[in-house]
Amino acid sequence: MGSIRARSETSKLYFDFRYRNKRCREQTNLTDTPANRRKLEKMLERIEAEIVLGSFEYSRYFPNSKLAQQFSIPAHGGRVGNSNLPTFKDFAEIWYDEIKVSWRMSYRRTIRPILDNRIYQYFGEMNVAEIKKADLLTFRASLSKESGRNKKGLSASHINRHMKVMRMILTEAADRFEFTSPFQNIRPLKIQKSDVDPFTLDEINLILKTVRQDYRNYYTIRFFTGMRTGEIDGLKWRYVDFNRRQILIRETIVLGQTEYTKTDGSQREIDMSQPVYDALKAQYHHTGDQKYVFTTNAGTPLSHNNVTKRIWYPLLRYLDLRKRRPYQTRHTAATLWLAAGENPEWIARQMGHTTTEMLFRVYSRYVPNLTRSDGSAIENLIAQNFSFNNEEDDSDES
Repeated sequence: MGSIRARSETSKLYFDFRYRNKRCREQTNLTDTPANRRKLEKMLERIEAEIVLGSFEYSRYFPNSKLAQQFSIPAHGGRVGNSNLPTFKDFAEIWYDEIKVSWRMSYRRTIRPILDNRIYQYFGEMNVAEIKKADLLTFRASLSKESGRNKKGLSASHINRHMKVMRMILTEAADRFEFTSPFQNIRPLKIQKSDVDPFTLDEINLILKTVRQDYRNYYTIRFFTGMRTGEIDGLKWRYVDFNRRQILIRETIVLGQTEYTKTDGSQREIDMSQPVYDALKAQYHHTGDQKYVFTTNAGTPLSHNNVTKRIWYPLLRYLDLRKRRPYQTRHTAATLWLAAGENPEWIARQMGHTTTEMLFRVYSRYVPNLTRSDGSAIENLIAQNFSFNNEEDDSDES
């Protein structure tokens, strides 16, 4: 790691860094001031980045230096070979800094531990161009033997995520340094398809009648809108349009931070059925003077982990219902719309899908004859199976 130093006798700043295993010190005419240090530190950052990437030209920065001519000759007297390319970790850090600006903060928090906890430990000091296909396969095999959550080993999807990161980094390195990427015919591990497990009408009725009063509106909206957890937990009153009876999905909350929705297609308007409209009206009496629709006692957005562990799973156990993730409420909304006979394109829009392809692939066995296209069919289905009362319940809460 280089630095900017000052001559004690002149107070003039100079560069102090290493290039091709040689210490390089280059004098400047700038005096030692905070502004000049910042200027040279930025230049030094560029120099070190170019050294890592193999694109540094000494004479371009220091044309009058005695070292410029020496470094104009490639190492080993010929074409710069693999030995002069960066280590995997050095290049990966450059790659990460360049690409992270295009990622959501939650995705950065997913990728960073993958790099630090496993990939760097295995590949960090290897030359980026000398990683072979056999190395990648051995790494993947080692991941399959590690213990994950509940000591069951890492899942295929988790292993694939590590390999995807490796593929992105090595593909970029191969393009920059003109070598062949070792990712040849390495396919992702097969992930076992899991069926959706929506709740039945009777189960929904039972849950909404039994859940704590302060969470009844919350779960009513989850069951009848198909909103993702981050979308409902991050819902703000500014995005609730009672006049048009729509919920505008514009943001999501992930790890406590408000972000753009999962994809562009997730930006959508959800039509309020009558139970959803009534639940939001009732909720407005409690939190209408706050930013978020559903909040903690302190006025902050709900923490999905807290709600799941303290409200959702205990309720399912109490009702002797099969344990299912809260995300199944989204699948439940989709299957209810399908059972009611709503038009697939309308359902896809409500779910935030850009096409109906995923709808048919995931929910094919729930697709009956489809005729409606305006949301009225679900109104009829709900009216026939549910009775809603949003008045405050003063009885003991379970």
